[in-house]
Amino acid sequence: MPLVTTKKMFEDAYKGKYAVGAFNVNNMEIIQGIVQAGQKLNAPLILQVSKGARAYANHTYLVKLVEAAVIETGLPIALHLDHGPDFETCKSCIDGGFTSVMIDGSHLPYEENVALTKKVVEYAHDKGVVVEGELGQLAGIEDDVNVSAEDASYTKPEQVYDFATRTGVDSLAIAIGTSHGAYKFKPGQKPQLRFDILEEVEKKLPDFPIVLHGASSVIPECVKQINQYGGKLDDAIGIPEDMLRKAATMAVCKINIDSDLRLAMTAAIRKYLAENPSHFDPRQYLKPARDAIQAMVEHKIVDVLGCDGKA
Repeated sequence: MPLVTTKKMFEDAYKGKYAVGAFNVNNMEIIQGIVQAGQKLNAPLILQVSKGARAYANHTYLVKLVEAAVIETGLPIALHLDHGPDFETCKSCIDGGFTSVMIDGSHLPYEENVALTKKVVEYAHDKGVVVEGELGQLAGIEDDVNVSAEDASYTKPEQVYDFATRTGVDSLAIAIGTSHGAYKFKPGQKPQLRFDILEEVEKKLPDFPIVLHGASSVIPECVKQINQYGGKLDDAIGIPEDMLRKAATMAVCKINIDSDLRLAMTAAIRKYLAENPSHFDPRQYLKPARDAIQAMVEHKIVDVLGCDGKA
């Protein structure tokens, strides 16, 4: 089975009232942990690569690793560009084997966002690749995305129909209160997703797949373990998983998860090295890190996304 697009994944997810996990990948162990979880639970997967990941690991290496994951598992897997910053980056990924790209023009004035997104859509669709656009800006820091709380903005439901029809995008990322990175909220601040906005968007765009970025929950056990072995993440607060599960039963067909994978992996490595200070073989500490990724993804698939058994 070759890499697939997200088209059928999202059609099935919308009808079935679940979401597909879009997991950010940077190296072999992360990819292996994710796909082992997907294979065990027979779940569809979106493996997504940011501009920073391409710079770190190399485009070709990442594409071949994901292709290997398809060969090994037979799962429906889409390879997606996360937060494509410009047409050139999207074009490079489309030409280089990706089956899905995101063009993030959310920081631009509305008409410029429309024009840029439409340009990417026209090129991508001609190559059989699907496109995700974005309206509204999430606060937070993750890879090359850095938006202050002051500059963040909720998606305006009255714009979504015009944006989708004029650009031709296949899915739309919206801002309803999620945030990039582990430090999503100030200490004492209660996380809250704007389900009223999501409901309005669903009315304006019926049967249209919606995407949530910045949807890691900053699992307390991972934070505790990192702190126990020398880290400092005491005030990291994420999105409550019950809110994400509710969103997955509505119009949200894709939920992005990155920080929780980083936290799980880092916690496992810190613990291993603290308990085995004389070990220096990367295989020794990357194996428990890979296992931690798998456990995290299994949890997300079953308890948050609801896509187990849907491959």
